[in-house]
Amino acid sequence: GRRRDSPAAGSPIQPIIKDVGEVYSRLLDHRPVIQGEIRYFVKEFEEKRGLRELRVLENLKNTIFETNERVLPKCEQAMQDNLSETFKRLQAANAMIHRLQEREYEARKLQADKVMAREEKCIAHWEEFMKEQQNKRAEVDEEHRKAMERLKEQYSDMEKELAKYVSF
Repeated sequence: GRRRDSPAAGSPIQPIIKDVGEVYSRLLDHRPVIQGEIRYFVKEFEEKRGLRELRVLENLKNTIFETNERVLPKCEQAMQDNLSETFKRLQAANAMIHRLQEREYEARKLQADKVMAREEKCIAHWEEFMKEQQNKRAEVDEEHRKAMERLKEQYSDMEKELAKYVSF
């Protein structure tokens, strides 16, 4: 076989094509630069952040363990102690309020009994007053009736006397 050469091989265009290829790769082909930056970033991240992230996770694990083993039981105990004390105080306050309510109920009942007694006394006094008024009215009516009878008698006597004088 015959070997195929590019049409520009050995021609004066070859250095120009080579230069254009270099310009293209430098100006327009960014893959090698980006790949280099990615490798650099990964290397920096693994070296600098890898151990720091591991330390942060270890510290977080230790904090959680300490919280579960020490702080949480202390908080639960303090809560139980405080709740017990608070419950006792609430019971004492409830008993005091109950006693106050009983006293107030007794005072109101005593006051209501006094009011009822006064009302009954007033009603009895009023009934006695009304009976007395009826008796007085009966007396006045009786006196009026007697006065009317006297006046009738007097006028009838006067008419008789007058009748004696009219016949003249």
